[in-house]
Amino acid sequence: MKKYLITYHAPVEAMSQMENISSDDAQKGMEMWMQWAQKCGDHLVDLGSPLGEGQSLNVKGEVSNSGRQVCGYSILQADDMDHAKKLLEGHPHLSGWNDACEIELHEVMPLM
Repeated sequence: MKKYLITYHAPVEAMSQMENISSDDAQKGMEMWMQWAQKCGDHLVDLGSPLGEGQSLNVKGEVSNSGRQVCGYSILQADDMDHAKKLLEGHPHLSGWNDACEIELHEVMPLM
């Protein structure tokens, strides 16, 4: 099986929206994530975690705030990209809480 890195993207407004939700709504959101994780079973290698502000570093040694709004990650294991995309069907990050939310899916390539 191959590994896939999932990155979750959301605009700043969506993240601010999440900071102001009630504990009941936060619990409902986590239940959706746990249902998705259970659906994936052993294919979900790492549920991941939310991510904070990112920094961009370049070859000149310059550092700036990242222009990408990456708000979390997960790692899946699947037969191929189509299988990985199938596992992402019904994912809570794309449940409509903010239409600007996106998921990126990248195959993790072997080093050798």
